[in-house]
Amino acid sequence: MYAAPPEVTAQIHTEVPEALRIGGRTSEWLYGRPGPTPHSFLEGPSFDRTGNLWLTDIVFGRIFRVSPAGDWSVVAEYDGEPNGLAFHRDGWAAITDAKRGLLRLDPATGAVTPLLPRARREGFRGVNDCTFAMNGDLFFTDQGQTGLQDPAGRAYCLRAGADQADALVSNVPSPNGLVLTPDGHALYVAATRDNAIWRVPITPDGGVIRVGRFIAMSGGLAGPDGMALDTQGNLVVAHAGMGTVWIFSRLGEPLLRIRSPRGLGTTNVCFGGPDNRDIFITESETGTVLRTRWEHPGQPLFSHA
Repeated sequence: MYAAPPEVTAQIHTEVPEALRIGGRTSEWLYGRPGPTPHSFLEGPSFDRTGNLWLTDIVFGRIFRVSPAGDWSVVAEYDGEPNGLAFHRDGWAAITDAKRGLLRLDPATGAVTPLLPRARREGFRGVNDCTFAMNGDLFFTDQGQTGLQDPAGRAYCLRAGADQADALVSNVPSPNGLVLTPDGHALYVAATRDNAIWRVPITPDGGVIRVGRFIAMSGGLAGPDGMALDTQGNLVVAHAGMGTVWIFSRLGEPLLRIRSPRGLGTTNVCFGGPDNRDIFITESETGTVLRTRWEHPGQPLFSHA
């Protein structure tokens, strides 16, 4: 439908050091996944206000911190499957854990405590990713093993100060990454097994109307995963299983293709760098963080942190 956009190849920023690569162990999370057991599976990239990059390891329940100098440390290791990670404006971080629900991380101590293990007595299917609104509302997806065979995934909102979450949409085939527009009027949700990005308009009273398929994608071994937005409304989408990150305009037109120099597991993205214009990408097949510059003209990129 559109001409192929320009292409760049990302650079290798950092990777899981040898000392932190786990071998000889397996994980329940790997059930049904072909191939050898990985030494890690990176997700959840997010920067804190001092420039540290935080990452999750779903397979072995670890939370990594990578200093601006590139030094890796394990801040937390626990019995769980952490995926998404997002910082609250007060400094703590929310974690979406497929095994334990919504968790809270104290970055100073590494303590991981329950935030919302389930919603109104109903257990989650397997929460996946999360993002904060400017007012402190927490949006997150509940993916589990849903797909076209069982399109029952959900996107939730946990309002600031509330103790229960409300389901916004309940019929998504494999809801994964999500990102909220700066004005809070729309939520983009990656429906991985639909190979599409859904747009979820949010009304002033917190309701949802006229949900639609914003971008229909194709190819890859999985589909769209983590996402990020800039202030111009351009949408950055990690295409898992295709070794690619796409940038689309606010109208859904392809602007740029970023290729991975390593594996095909481009799972998530975030903005960072000195002026917040660099895109950082988790490549989960090899435990690598990639980096590229987004030179689009306009205002500094949007960040919740």
